[in-house]
Amino acid sequence: MTTLSICLAGPMQAWGAASRFTNRETRPEPTKSGVLGLLAAAQGIRRTESIEHLLGLSFGVRIDQPGTLMRDFQVARSLDGKRTMPLSNRYYLADAIFVSAVEGEKELVQSLSDAIKRPAYPLYLGRRSCPPSRPLFLEVSDAPMARVLESTPWQASADYRGKQGKTVGLRIVVDGRPGSGDTVRDVPVSFDPRRREYAWRHVEERWVAVENADGRDLHDPMAILGGA
Repeated sequence: MTTLSICLAGPMQAWGAASRFTNRETRPEPTKSGVLGLLAAAQGIRRTESIEHLLGLSFGVRIDQPGTLMRDFQVARSLDGKRTMPLSNRYYLADAIFVSAVEGEKELVQSLSDAIKRPAYPLYLGRRSCPPSRPLFLEVSDAPMARVLESTPWQASADYRGKQGKTVGLRIVVDGRPGSGDTVRDVPVSFDPRRREYAWRHVEERWVAVENADGRDLHDPMAILGGA
């Protein structure tokens, strides 16, 4: 099996897994449906076309810079100004950075790598208003996805690194085994606007520690209680 890793960074991102009607939420990390949709767009696949060839990919994501949750209160009217749309709350992640990876057959993963470098359609991070701020492609590796997510260099910004400690824990979320972890309705069966359909998947979490050369010694107010 082969693994493709990509960097998802931008001023704003939105990864909804349970958004409905006028309340459009975002998860704290990219969703499988969102990333597979991004890969499908890179390949030039239309929303009405099958994405069955992507559904066998294993998926994982590492949170390198969690960002800040933002709420946007939106008001919309029709182009002629005669109709007012329902008021909506839309949530975004500001200044977040993630490393995402998919694992599958070598030929498929290589084709996805080529597509990410030369996408057929414009790519965005969950919603059309969220373009990426840096190239997405990181690497294609023969290593398992879990190892790639643990070993890929930390992608956080210099400003964020400077505010963290000397060692930083990064959360990793991956496809889980049936019966393990939490469940998320996040497997895209169809992106067709006339019959969007999503299935459930299990997710597991783990952590990896990275050394931060730009970090600072964080003050621990409780350290004095255990000191000699």
